[in-house]
Amino acid sequence: MTRTAARQIAIQLSFAAASAGVSAQEAFDSFFDREHYSTLSSEDKLFTDYPDAKQLEYIRTLTSLISEHREELDGYIEKYSKGWRTDRISRTAAAILRCSMCEILYMDEVPNAAAINEAVELAKSYDEPETVSFVNGILGSFIRGELEKAGEDGQ
Repeated sequence: MTRTAARQIAIQLSFAAASAGVSAQEAFDSFFDREHYSTLSSEDKLFTDYPDAKQLEYIRTLTSLISEHREELDGYIEKYSKGWRTDRISRTAAAILRCSMCEILYMDEVPNAAAINEAVELAKSYDEPETVSFVNGILGSFIRGELEKAGEDGQ
């Protein structure tokens, strides 16, 4: 399983946990029950291979961080979505943005450019072209507005 596939699973799992109103850990535990997971491959080839220990840890960490920092991440989405009402942003695009922002802010092993590129590629597979541009624009503005500003403040 690739990091891209693990990221995609983390996004789906975070989305499902938030929709069901359960904790990230509870959603993770039930989702990765081997018997349950084995039934998913008939629905989507993404679930053909069961993640190894390193991939499971990445998915667990990412889904937990997204859950823990959801309000903060949503605040960034709202701040940088100028011209878009937040209720107009698709739930899928919001989930992808949360994931990418979370990787940028809290997962040092994921390069910022990789987090953004992966978000754009995932958005292409789920949303319309204008949403893909929106995701790219939000993340670019987020990097410029938050990380470059923080770098200036720290100098």
